Amino acid sequence: MTPALNKPLPEIEAIATGGVKFTPQAFAGRTVVLYFYPKDHTPGCTTEAMQFRDKHDEFVAAGAVVFGVSRDNLASHDKFKQNLELPYELIADTEEKLCHMFGVVKNKIMYGKKVKGIERSTFLIDPNGVLREEWRGIKVAGHVDDVLKAVQNLGQQAA
Repeated sequence: MTPALNKPLPEIEAIATGGVKFTPQAFAGRTVVLYFYPKDHTPGCTTEAMQFRDKHDEFVAAGAVVFGVSRDNLASHDKFKQNLELPYELIADTEEKLCHMFGVVKNKIMYGKKVKGIERSTFLIDPNGVLREEWRGIKVAGHVDDVLKAVQNLGQQAA
């Protein structure tokens, strides 16, 4: 079931780099940014990851924890994270549990063939575990700034 805006997230557990276990309860009291991307080590995903990296201190200052999510395994994520010096963890959603929960697996056409892929999307979860904002089918340019602004606005509302 896809989480609805302004509703708490259902129970889910996912494994991330750094031995981190992601559950909504584990991050209660913190704003969570989950950004879904198609694949480690690809041009658009690398650009997006670096933009989240470059703004990471601002996300932390606004009280947010950032997670990247793709279907790649932990070994691929560890290499991607190390190569780009990412200061946040990457969730290995190899069984597509989070992808299906958030409804980001879409049919795409690649080289004339139908394939299932991840639609680049970002979700903002407030400190109470409630989904507050979603961006679907986004373009990389300017997106991280939009998410940061939403995180900062959420922090101001809570203050």
